[in-house]
Amino acid sequence: MTTNAGNEAAPSTAAALSEAPDKTPAKQVLAWGLWDWGSAAFNAVVTTFVFTVYLTSDAFGDEAAVSAQLGWALAGAGLLIALLAPVTGQRSDSSGRRKFWLAVNTYIVVAITACMFFVQPDPNFLWLGLLLVAAGNVVFEFAGVNYNAMLVQVSTPKTIGRVSGIGWGLGYLGGIVLLLIVYFGLISPEVGVFGITGEDGMDIRVTVLVSAIWFGLFALPVLLAVPEYRGVGARRAKVGFFASYPRLYQDIKRLWTESRQTVYFLLASAVFRDGLAGVFTFGGVLAAGWFGFTASEVIIFAIAANVVAGISTITVGLLDDKLGAKPVIMASLIGLVLAGLAVFFLHDGGQIMFWIFGLALCLFVGPAQSASRSFLARLIPAGREGEVFGLYATTGRAVSFLAPTAFALFITVGGEQYWGILGIVLVIFIGLLLLIPVKANQQRLRGDS
Repeated sequence: MTTNAGNEAAPSTAAALSEAPDKTPAKQVLAWGLWDWGSAAFNAVVTTFVFTVYLTSDAFGDEAAVSAQLGWALAGAGLLIALLAPVTGQRSDSSGRRKFWLAVNTYIVVAITACMFFVQPDPNFLWLGLLLVAAGNVVFEFAGVNYNAMLVQVSTPKTIGRVSGIGWGLGYLGGIVLLLIVYFGLISPEVGVFGITGEDGMDIRVTVLVSAIWFGLFALPVLLAVPEYRGVGARRAKVGFFASYPRLYQDIKRLWTESRQTVYFLLASAVFRDGLAGVFTFGGVLAAGWFGFTASEVIIFAIAANVVAGISTITVGLLDDKLGAKPVIMASLIGLVLAGLAVFFLHDGGQIMFWIFGLALCLFVGPAQSASRSFLARLIPAGREGEVFGLYATTGRAVSFLAPTAFALFITVGGEQYWGILGIVLVIFIGLLLLIPVKANQQRLRGDS
């Protein structure tokens, strides 16, 4: 087949993987998964359960106003990700420096997280906190694009679902361990380790330092054990940054022509993944608001949620390889819809109902996330993993307003906070409907033929 520097044709990842070794060294799989374990420092501590909660407290001003400012800061970060993620992914493919850029972006996130130590509980430091959270989100997404693209380097056709599940599962389990350490060592006691107290926000500020060290250490194994990418994409001609956009446009056109199901899946997954994000984003809000959890109880629930999500994700990864990713995603989304409806209709049952059905939601979130990644990895044309996972990040960010908008809209209509649950359920259900017509040759994707 004739190719040229700007518009090369590439074999599918599934075809390329069919020529891969039958086994990937276990140390490479573990090393790759430990990045997910370490990244919990940013996901669980910074953006979900600790630092953003600290940043939206009344120490920084009116809680509603500060929360809105956080929302705007993250919206700006999302816009930058949407504009830049596909091109940075494409360039890491063509440069043959995928691992290099994973390292650069990871340790920028580590540095940003460490700088959060300087955010004192004072309105004058709000701008610094918002800037660091926004910048951290942008760079973390860039790192995630390269990390996800490495999935095909550490798996085979028959293990890709299992390996993806191991990564997601380790991420949840890493979140558990780190939350336990910082909660019992720093946040819960009146006087924590080394005499640290909550005065001047020191318990939270030291927590982010611990998180930075955690991520920095557990990111090392993948950089040391997994070889640099030298596949098809690394043989593409290099172009300048701005010239990457016309190339991206041509690549998307070719993707539409050669692998239309990939495009359909990117659209469907963008919607249901926003619903999945809404489960975690607003789960703590609902727990503390309608169901009356204290701040400490929210963290305890978060630990339990990560246990359930981690175990289910690793376990269901085995089914991904046997049944295919789409059935796993479909079953998980159906489970999420049913569990969400149960939380809504049984809201008067108090905390026990939230514990039961909230954990049921977590049972399905991880498998849906993991199988979504493995499904896409099987469809991507070889050598374009970084680029397409960049599009994966972009499409997700492009619709990231859906769950928050639906959550707020249903609360407005229903007049009570628990009505927001229906908004999240609706987004997941729409994503499920969009996924149904997406076709995938499961036999081919599993490498059976």
